[in-house]
Amino acid sequence: MELGSKKSDEAKLKEIKDSITENDIATIIYTSGTTGTPKGVVLSHKNLVSNFIAASKIPPYGPEHTALSFLPICHIYERMLNYMYQYLGMTVYYAGSLANLPDYFTEFNPHVFSTVPRLLEKIFAKVIAKGNTLKGIQKRIFFWALDVALNYDIGKENKWPYGLKLKIAHILVLGKIKITLGKNADIIVSGGAALQVRLCRFFWALGIHVLEGYGLTETSPVLTVNTLEPHGTKFGTVGLPFDDVQLKIAEDGEILCKTPGLMLGYYKEEAMTREVIDTDGWFHTGDIGVIESTGHLRITDRKKLIFKTSFGKYISPQLIENKFKESLFIDQIMVFGENQKFAAALIVPEFSNLTAWCNEKGLKFDNKTDMVNSLEVRNLFKNEVAYLNSSLGDYERIAQYEILDKEWSIESGELSATLKVRRTYITKNYREYMLKIFPDL
Repeated sequence: MELGSKKSDEAKLKEIKDSITENDIATIIYTSGTTGTPKGVVLSHKNLVSNFIAASKIPPYGPEHTALSFLPICHIYERMLNYMYQYLGMTVYYAGSLANLPDYFTEFNPHVFSTVPRLLEKIFAKVIAKGNTLKGIQKRIFFWALDVALNYDIGKENKWPYGLKLKIAHILVLGKIKITLGKNADIIVSGGAALQVRLCRFFWALGIHVLEGYGLTETSPVLTVNTLEPHGTKFGTVGLPFDDVQLKIAEDGEILCKTPGLMLGYYKEEAMTREVIDTDGWFHTGDIGVIESTGHLRITDRKKLIFKTSFGKYISPQLIENKFKESLFIDQIMVFGENQKFAAALIVPEFSNLTAWCNEKGLKFDNKTDMVNSLEVRNLFKNEVAYLNSSLGDYERIAQYEILDKEWSIESGELSATLKVRRTYITKNYREYMLKIFPDL
């Protein structure tokens, strides 16, 4: 600061500022490439500013509030929110490592942080694992309180008798869970993938407002988000569009949009740009969804991920995957089966919960391979898959699956930096498991 003040050149600074227009290029951000080759998305100053100003109207925050930032700032999701924090004058703490997040929550006590569903699933899994270590009356009280939380709905806390149950659950259990996320925990912004409804219920019951949103790198990114306004949040949806965003659903179910956040184009890819922005200016998101009567947008799948079986039935893998990840014993799953007779899956167990289950049953194993190949664990997953399949249509059900003996991670390549499943990578590197199900794949 001192060096800058000594070399102040107001005239030069004004000259530079005046030479920049809102439509000039501000940044080029590459897409994650989870389903294909990354593309350079060219964004202008107007794109970014319009988005963070629209987003700033949602949290009731100012200079007295704090945020915790831990997602990669090279991705538009976290970068835009950081611009918003600065615009609101908030204090921002930056996490050095995801492994130390529990310490950061209680040290910095942020009012808000942004995340992806995977992290919230991990937090919930740790809560379950903690409950499973309890005994007798303590364990019964713990899971009673958890059941109360999972039955939460907006406004239900003011109704009898649920409101009383929730207050008791808070005193006995839920309040202790909430404090692990910091004494000021108020808003969690979730994006990047679909969020399980049960997680929305759980965190709202804690008194923490999980606001799920939707957008793409190409739209700077936010198009829709749930809000704190009356009727502003609807569980299972990605919220209402920003005031300056137009949405419509194409005949094939694809979500189309117009927004001041729409990119200038793909870097050096004019033909590819024309493929996604039509002659009327509508951007084709590649996502399938519906606009509900309340105006909230519900995402059903990614257009390019939907595949057809050899019987001509269309499968939406993400819908099935999200359903299966409700299981306490399933950490990750990838559904596949294009042009095959049925849908199949690669399943990664939630090893902490699975280990706890094995210990409870008196089962001891030397390693994860022996664990997942044991008759007892195989039968556990057989029953778990049958239960989860029961809520799906006949053609959507997972007929065969392979249980893997290692977790997927960013470091080993199966997950992107924002914890999305990298399907192309997995298809290539786990081909031997997929061939066990479909030898002619």
